[in-house]
Amino acid sequence: MTQEEIRLSESGARKKHWKRWGPYLSERAWGTVREDYSPYGTAWESLPHDHARSRAYRWNEDGLAGISDRKQTMCFAVALWNERDPILKERLFGLTGDEGNHGEDVKEYYFYLDSTPTHSYMKYLYKYPQAEFPYGKLVEENKRRGKLDPEFELMDTGVFQDDRYFDVFVEYAKANTEDILIKISVANRGPETANLRLLPTIWFRNTWSWGRSKHRPELHKAKLGPDPVIELNHDRPGNRWLHCEGQPEVLFTENDTNAQRLFGLSNPSPYVKDSINNYIVQGLEDAVNPKKTGTKASAHYRMTVGAGETAVVRLRLADSDFARQGAFVDFDATFARRQGEADEFYATVIPEDLSPDAKNVMRQGFGGMLWSKQFYHYIVKDWLEGDPAYPPPPQARWNGRNHEWKHLYNADVISMPDKWEYPWYAAWDLAFHCIPLALVDSDFAKEQLTLILREWYMHPNGQIPAYEWAFGDVNPPVHAWAAWRVYKIDKKRTGKGDREFLMRVFHKLLLNFTWWVNRKDAGGMNIFQGGFLGLDNIGVFDRGAPLPTGGYLEQSDGTSWMAMYTLNLLAIALELAAEEPAYEDVASKFWEHFIYIAHAMSHRGRDGMGLWNEEDGFFYDVLKLPDGNHFPMKIRSMVGLIPLFAVETLEPEVLDKLPDFKRRLEWFIKNRPDLTENLASMSAEGMGERRLLSIADETQLRSILKFMLDEKEFLSPYGIRALSQFHRDNPYRLTAGNMDYRVDYEPGESTTGLFGGNSNWRGPIWFPVNYLLVESLQKFHHYVGENFKVEFPTGSGNLLTLWEVAGELSRRMTSIFLRDGDGRRPVFGNVEKFQTDPHWRDLVLFHEYFHGDSGAGVGASHQTGWTGVVTKLMQQSGESREGQKEEPASDPVAAY
Repeated sequence: MTQEEIRLSESGARKKHWKRWGPYLSERAWGTVREDYSPYGTAWESLPHDHARSRAYRWNEDGLAGISDRKQTMCFAVALWNERDPILKERLFGLTGDEGNHGEDVKEYYFYLDSTPTHSYMKYLYKYPQAEFPYGKLVEENKRRGKLDPEFELMDTGVFQDDRYFDVFVEYAKANTEDILIKISVANRGPETANLRLLPTIWFRNTWSWGRSKHRPELHKAKLGPDPVIELNHDRPGNRWLHCEGQPEVLFTENDTNAQRLFGLSNPSPYVKDSINNYIVQGLEDAVNPKKTGTKASAHYRMTVGAGETAVVRLRLADSDFARQGAFVDFDATFARRQGEADEFYATVIPEDLSPDAKNVMRQGFGGMLWSKQFYHYIVKDWLEGDPAYPPPPQARWNGRNHEWKHLYNADVISMPDKWEYPWYAAWDLAFHCIPLALVDSDFAKEQLTLILREWYMHPNGQIPAYEWAFGDVNPPVHAWAAWRVYKIDKKRTGKGDREFLMRVFHKLLLNFTWWVNRKDAGGMNIFQGGFLGLDNIGVFDRGAPLPTGGYLEQSDGTSWMAMYTLNLLAIALELAAEEPAYEDVASKFWEHFIYIAHAMSHRGRDGMGLWNEEDGFFYDVLKLPDGNHFPMKIRSMVGLIPLFAVETLEPEVLDKLPDFKRRLEWFIKNRPDLTENLASMSAEGMGERRLLSIADETQLRSILKFMLDEKEFLSPYGIRALSQFHRDNPYRLTAGNMDYRVDYEPGESTTGLFGGNSNWRGPIWFPVNYLLVESLQKFHHYVGENFKVEFPTGSGNLLTLWEVAGELSRRMTSIFLRDGDGRRPVFGNVEKFQTDPHWRDLVLFHEYFHGDSGAGVGASHQTGWTGVVTKLMQQSGESREGQKEEPASDPVAAY
């Protein structure tokens, strides 16, 4: 094993707690729901960015390039001042949902360059302008712009003109579990010498101000040697020492709210959260504590960096005072060793035959995934009740957001979609995160999937919490799929499946499945509704809200997600039944449930209407009106492609080992032709004598793929669009009451504020659903084999197997991040500095979604989360046709 794999093994066995410290600090804690104590649930306005430097957070901390222990008692981050800004740069700035012309948006340039799974080595880059940071200009210009205008970005302000900025690299290397080496390198990219104040900052999360804990930790200056040392005393983690090389001035204050500045109230102590800011920026010498004690401290380095030069500062945060040995004696050797071990580890993960460019993309993809872990703290009951030391929250809170989730107790390290834009977990995002995470740390992936199903997360009624803004929202049910995929990835890697993990999640998922059946099948006809987060704005109106027409929608995607869910649970049950025969009964239940759902998709009885439209050869939602009339919503969107996700193959050797299940399957096929005769073949054997379970039969599959692989419809040079390009010239229109509704093809930012935020499913390319399409095509190929071919693209005459189509789609998706023949990355769009500048062109951003025509990154710029599945695509399909991995002959685990 590599040294990193040894560390992972030690961590998994709880022999050494290598993951106790990590990048668990948020990029933004201000403007979050859990910090919102306003009467009307206006989180952005309740704690805006302007308050963040002065107000103690109740639940989580934030900082620049920061780390903390896994319970976030102690925090470390970097603060900067270019001697021009009105405030210290202690945290990232961005626009709130109401300020941005396309919703919330971070307005900074920062990059997660590297991390090992145990965080034994990490690297982060922040680009800091030497001119005054244009806070006001960013707000004013974006507020002036409308939905049809592009966003006004930091690059557009001119602050990076003539390269007048600093590249601030922050690196961490662990000597052991409680000994962290910190190196901060400041490179002046400008043409002239420039000054910078560097303030590495250490502090305690405020746990003492709320009336629930009396313990107040302390940090103070220690007298141990020539270099300044900050000693930290806390009753739980114990003592730590921050060793600061050189002779920086050490500044101390308290992590307490500046009530005078924010609310006009007197402060019990003059030393408050923003005192170091006031000392540095405003020159208030009495702002910091002359006794060199407090709960927050910074080492103040005054730096003058020449043009093209780099200055380096070294620090060490450890559980040793190094009284007998200097803290920096072995510093460089340890750093070099950890960097080498990181390279050694990733050489076992990243395919050797990839180009250096593709390897760099994969490495940064994994880096972003691992840096996006965060200590997430939110106890809903305490948040609703308020804290003993403060007035109670407004009474309306008890009937407002998340009031039905009083059991929810979050205090864990969780994989975030993005630690600025989405600094809270989202259940269906998390499922996709776990696929790339399983490639580097399957234990963490399994822990994440198990955690969200624990009794202090899952609702007593079986619902999985969706996301912080509304835990009761409905997400596509992909948790079972993720658990099954992680199990198979882990089994392939280690040679042994973790059946205990699989049983744990399976039993909890049974509760969740029951919730779906009881709550989201309005007519008891196996047709499901629910809106579905994200996909709700792909339709003509918000499917998660009461319809303006009255009645309800029978959802093609909602029903297909549930069919997929049943097949995922069936696959898990069959795996468990191999050693526990009792699971055969459960497997039969899910097989039959799938048949009923699949039948309902195409046939709804004498007075019903199937979701499959024979005239067009496509799946649509069906609108059921109060007067009994109904009609298909003929929108060619991802809603009609999601039925392809409901596919599974049954291996002959599996059926032979489970005679009871096989007997029931054969009986059902023979005796219930009314349910099975119009479905994909379950009796006919395909390649390798496999059986197929699928909503789409061969005719439907070919028809759907004809649309999906048409470059004038869904097929983009960069993947599959969420909405067909057909609707650019042929918008879908619907009149209800006195209102006209329409759906137009929008390949980039949304031009409607109907759904809020900056997410748009009306044309862009989204990695999660594209990833599932790739996997589904591989599964279909596993049954239909080499003789089943389709045109790719439609109308080209070029015939490919479904396995080859999946590979081509995969490589179109990965090409978004790779340099093309002209050396340009589609993800960067027309931003020339990113495309051509040597200090920018290899820094990859993994956006929330991508422009349907150009591949440019859109939405949240750091949502490495589900976009991180690009690492799995590159691992399995390479970057070019020549690098395509061959399908194993008979190994369904390795095949997809």
